[in-house]
Amino acid sequence: QVQLVESGGGLVQAGGSLRLSCAASGRIFSIASMGWYCQTPGKQRELVATITSGGNINYADSVKGRFTISRDNAKNTGYLQMNSLKPDDTAVYYCTAVIRSMWYQRENEYWGQGTQVTVSS
Repeated sequence: QVQLVESGGGLVQAGGSLRLSCAASGRIFSIASMGWYCQTPGKQRELVATITSGGNINYADSVKGRFTISRDNAKNTGYLQMNSLKPDDTAVYYCTAVIRSMWYQRENEYWGQGTQVTVSS
């Protein structure tokens, strides 16, 4: 069984910073990619950023230049450094990862429980 646990959310003033972490645990052979999505009430979950095992990174246009995604493969942990936060960044942020549990198994996508980020003006 694989679990993703996010941490680091909270309340911050506009212009401030937060660092989200996503720790993957359980039976893990490899992590192909990790990513972050955000969701506000009444809206669909939206891509924030993704990073592959090879280091390829993709950002939503709205966060380019402000957010940085990274991963520590040795710790099976992903990070999202969020700088210059805006009230529009307020959302629940979800971590996702594509993980192969055993070398002979297919990859599966897993999601964390979400962490609230609130940016006050």
